Amino acid sequence: MANKKVVVAGATGLVGNAALRHFGASGDSERIALSRRKPRELYGARHVPIDLANAEDCRRAAAEISGATHLIYAALYEAPSLVDGWRDAGQIETNDRMLRNLMGVLEPVAPDLKHVALLQGTKAYGVHVRPLTVPAREGRSEMYEQPNFYWAQENFLRELQRGKSWHWSILRPVLIIGEAMGGAMDLIPPLGVYAAVQRAQGRPLDYPGGAPRVAQAVDVDLLARAIAWSGEAGTARNEAFNVTNGDVFTWENIWPAVADALEMTPGKHVPLSLAQEYPKWIATWDELRRKHDLIAPGLEEFVGLSFQYADYSMRYGQTESGPPSIVSTVKINQAGFTEMMDTEVMFRKWFKLAKASRLLP
Repeated sequence: MANKKVVVAGATGLVGNAALRHFGASGDSERIALSRRKPRELYGARHVPIDLANAEDCRRAAAEISGATHLIYAALYEAPSLVDGWRDAGQIETNDRMLRNLMGVLEPVAPDLKHVALLQGTKAYGVHVRPLTVPAREGRSEMYEQPNFYWAQENFLRELQRGKSWHWSILRPVLIIGEAMGGAMDLIPPLGVYAAVQRAQGRPLDYPGGAPRVAQAVDVDLLARAIAWSGEAGTARNEAFNVTNGDVFTWENIWPAVADALEMTPGKHVPLSLAQEYPKWIATWDELRRKHDLIAPGLEEFVGLSFQYADYSMRYGQTESGPPSIVSTVKINQAGFTEMMDTEVMFRKWFKLAKASRLLP
């Protein structure tokens, strides 16, 4: 019999689907997947269609989430102009309202609630507005004055939990790598499509980004394990943690591994905005889908806003080497979560899986 009831909000997203996969493999929990669209894989979870921005929609889901012991809140609304939207008042208000709507319904029907996991990221340290203080540490609060939905959600959760038996944990991953479709911040689809078009044109895999910067990434499965750990560890009660693979990389150095995983030859540095160029690739992508019998949908449905995110992550348009974007993971290691992963291995893993599952040709 399941001893936990895990509710995953944002189940179609990169992190939410990885959480379903993780808890589905353990077999000791009932799982509820909340999302507007049904996830491609449920891993034994029950899907509840829901628009978290709609309070009435959340109220209708009360019976399904009744008795929840753990909430993984990985839901996210992004504005159509991705990077500019990170400081947009409407984006902030929508994300705040989504969490409030869900918690307002869940808490009264979940008397045995134990844990709420909330996702943030390096925007907590202002990476979107200025160079990070290296390394960025969880205890620093110098960015709280910056507009960001993180603070609205965090302040709400802190106040809601005060004096209660359940606890929260905040996870702050860096660049997340995994497999999803239609996400706002998932690099496997945009880079995979770019590579497929380059190959179709008889070209090597040129590197399309800008000037280099030392950065970090995290495998989404490792992140899912960190989320699960935070729900059980006493050291994670009402604490925030950075989460990374444990090493660093630059795109130029990792690019040969990306090319190899996609069965291509690495090319030259040829700066190119994927967000600007992708409309030219729609017909080619549809032809490749037919030729290779891909399960991936049309280009915009498959990639979502992630062409914009690829430009941002690879620093397209930047002509000078940037300061490193590095966070400290000392706190989570000392709290007891010590898993690490080689970033090159991670990139190879996810591109090969995307090809094996017929998402990429």
